[in-house]
This record gives sequence, structure tokens and C-alpha cells, in this order.
Amino acid sequence: MQAHHEPNPLPMNAPNLNEYVTAEHALKYLARADRIPHRTEGEAVLLEFIPRKVKRVLDLGTGDGRLLALLRIERPHVDAVALDFSPPMLHAARERFRGYVNVKVIEHDLDKSLPELGRFDAVVSSFAIHHCTDERKQALYSEIYTVLEPGGVFCNLEHVAPASAKLHAQFLRALQITEADEDPSNKLTTVEIQLQWLRAIGFEEVDCHWKWLELALFGGIRN
Repeated sequence: MQAHHEPNPLPMNAPNLNEYVTAEHALKYLARADRIPHRTEGEAVLLEFIPRKVKRVLDLGTGDGRLLALLRIERPHVDAVALDFSPPMLHAARERFRGYVNVKVIEHDLDKSLPELGRFDAVVSSFAIHHCTDERKQALYSEIYTVLEPGGVFCNLEHVAPASAKLHAQFLRALQITEADEDPSNKLTTVEIQLQWLRAIGFEEVDCHWKWLELALFGGIRN
């Protein structure tokens, strides 16, 4: 089910317009990532939900490895697997984690089923899954549930659909961009709908833990 309002709406059968395979687009994103308002607030809340004692973590759409690097500050011994499909992002992540034997960076497109990677105590993602169609988002959330150990936590810091055109305009002003600057690969869905999906899959303690306009942190636990 698509949200009733979203920027640059795409039909379910739209071609894959994800531009992160190009160096230009990836580098443009990395240049402005630190300027996203309140991003660090969402990241800080996400870190609170990941237990210090986790042994294995899966990072979906790792980009340059920013979130995983933050997570490892207080969990340096965690065994981590990071997935991304963009060559420029993969290069940046591999450079960041060069020499760390307990971090594995793997090329993988989230539009495809997760590879066999074993089980994890936590699965995290940051501004990646919204590039998937609604159908694929639901399938991916089910796959995440499957790879989590009992008691494992899933946290998704995500770009979500706005509640109104007025709030969307406010979001664009805060980012100092126009509609023409928006990523054509966005396939945004409301927080409410995605929480319903997680509950239907079997996740417990499902909630939106933090939100600012179109940025939200939500997730649940496999019991």
C-alpha cells in the first residue's frame, strides 16, 4: 500500500532509478550527509537501542560505513557485516574499515533477497531501505526477522513519507533543497504503515523511537 502523499511518487512497477551506482551521485550524498538536520540525534537514539553486548551486527545499505563506525565505538569487538551495492560507497566503507578483521563489507543490492550470512544479534540500516518498493520492503523486513537471533533487535533510521504537502515543503526548506533536487529513486512510505508491517511479521516492541519531519527511527525485537 503506497502512502497517499509522497514526493516524486513512483508506481510499483517503476524502473530502478537508484543513482548511487554513479560516483557523482554517491559523492554528492556523502558531501551533504553531515548537513542533514538532526541526523546525529536519530543516530544517537539508534545507538541506545543496540545492546553493548551484541556479538554480530548486520548493517544494510552501509554507505561509507558511517553508522557502523559509530556503533563500533562502544562495541569495538563486535563481528560486523556491512552490505551495499554502490561501488563508490563500497570503496569508501572498505577504506574506512581497512585492517579491521571483524568487519566484512559485501556487495549486495537490497532489491534482491539477503545472502546467507548466518544469524545476528542486531540488524541496523540508515537511509537505505526507502529505495526499495513497498513489496520489497515487506519481504526484506521478513528476511531481517529470519536472520535475527531470539531477542535480536532491528533499528531502521529512515526517510519516510510526509504527513502533508505543507510538512514536506518544510522538510525541503530545512534541507535547503527544492523538489528538483530530490532523489528520483525515493519510494517513501509512512511510519505508520511500516510499523504495521513489522507487527504482522512477528516483531515485538514495535515502535517509532524518534522522528523529525521525514526522518524517523523505528524497529522491533524478535522474541
